Amino acid sequence: ARAATTASTRARIARTLARARSATLATRDARGVVASAPPDEGRARRMSTAGFYDDVRDATTRAMRYSVDGTWRTSASGSTCEALNPSKANAPANRFQACTTSEVDEVFAKAREAQRTWQRTPLHARAALLHRAATLMRENAGEMAEALVLEVAKGAKDARVEVERSADLIDYTAEEGVRLLGEGKLLMSDSFPGNDRTKLCMASKVPVGIILCIPPFNYPVNLCVSKIAPALIAGNTVVVKPPTQGCTATLHMIQCFLKAGFPAGTVQAVTGRGGEIGDYLTTHPEVNAISFTGGETGIRVAQKAGMVALQTELGGKDACIVLPDADLDLAAKSIVKGGFSYSGQRCTAVKLVAVFEEVADELLSKVNAQIAKMTVGQPEDDATITAVVSKSSADFIQSLVVDAESKGARLCQEWRREDNLIWPLLIDNVTHDMKICWEEPFGPVLPVVRVKSDAEALELVNKSRFGLQGCVFTKDIDRAIQMADAMETGTVQINGPPARGPDHFPFQGVKDSGIGSQGITNSINVMTKVKSTVINLSKPSYTVA
Repeated sequence: ARAATTASTRARIARTLARARSATLATRDARGVVASAPPDEGRARRMSTAGFYDDVRDATTRAMRYSVDGTWRTSASGSTCEALNPSKANAPANRFQACTTSEVDEVFAKAREAQRTWQRTPLHARAALLHRAATLMRENAGEMAEALVLEVAKGAKDARVEVERSADLIDYTAEEGVRLLGEGKLLMSDSFPGNDRTKLCMASKVPVGIILCIPPFNYPVNLCVSKIAPALIAGNTVVVKPPTQGCTATLHMIQCFLKAGFPAGTVQAVTGRGGEIGDYLTTHPEVNAISFTGGETGIRVAQKAGMVALQTELGGKDACIVLPDADLDLAAKSIVKGGFSYSGQRCTAVKLVAVFEEVADELLSKVNAQIAKMTVGQPEDDATITAVVSKSSADFIQSLVVDAESKGARLCQEWRREDNLIWPLLIDNVTHDMKICWEEPFGPVLPVVRVKSDAEALELVNKSRFGLQGCVFTKDIDRAIQMADAMETGTVQINGPPARGPDHFPFQGVKDSGIGSQGITNSINVMTKVKSTVINLSKPSYTVA
């Protein structure tokens, strides 16, 4: 029965992905981009080259393999881990290898060996391989997107968009890397007081070495390539630890890099239980930098990592401040999009609305009207609201709602939950003593706090231990800038919802939301260091023309 259900689900996903692909091509054609004809809906694995991912999976056990030295292997542990299907009562979806610490050691040894050669590979050759990987991702997007639907309950259309957006990111990184890394600096000593021009300093960016990349479940493809691509163009090698949920899509993405022709050991992936190999990976002596996206675990990673470069994004409590003069239709639309896209499972989701009392009722009426139009159901049917990633996540969300209601909050919709599937919920009259005012629910529930002044709104935002993003809605640009400048967050959106992107924009958090900055250029900078070569002249020499 389970096999029949899975086959039916995969067929529905195939049809939906084909429609999404056709829509994407139509959109690109409208922009004047030449695109090939949409694929045949009847193919069970359309949008993928036949057999492209076959060696990623063990032919006998059907468990996903791990990647080492350009090959796919089954772990000597004889043990596997399970990724579940959140939309089907957490039924098993896929299995992957539980790697041992000795296998982790081998992966890092191969990465170190490969890095010595890769850093001497011409920049244009590195860029060409990245472009090839991006092309392969587009050509083989079907099964990768399908895995996102099955393991993280991402809507079929959004799953396809994630894969294509990731391919675009890789292409952009290749081009930006050639520009950024293709030039250095020449400094003259006589610019500093007391010196003649007797020293010429050539400063350039060089790779740091081996980058450990740890992406999250919610964007296991996009938030992995945003680490891998900058690392590779800069001359580093990478070791990827995929998330449990979303592991299959991540490994499919790794296959695109291997098939593109990256040298053995340049791109590798180890899989397993975080409790068994997590600390071993993040404290491994061969790691030179860690790029981590996730939650509380990232704080422990930072505390234990030692003398390595860190780039972390650890979640947020992104607040939306709605001032009395705001365009309420725009604010409502942005709140719904920002708060409920992908069932609120985004670090940049709106997770708190701070609205001025005099416009609160009108705003909430508009938001509730849009919530009523949302579809709730299966990701393969492209429902607006789909299941959250796990039972424990759903339980935590429910506990926040129960706590808020018991303390006097008003639920604008009836609380409804089936397994991991939670219906969208707006919670009014939230006060500071309620857990949902401060905790990150990571689900389709949105608290509303009514405020009376700018100062009160800012106090609410800045009291949070998080500081990823926030947004302000007002027609007064001077007031908007004053509010944005005072908000203790990495990014403030004015008259728009929080968002990570476009992918070349700087993206960073403060406080418990992370360390360092992302975005393509910033990531390249994190994954390189400056090396100086100084020429000492016997006598001053000044360039003339």
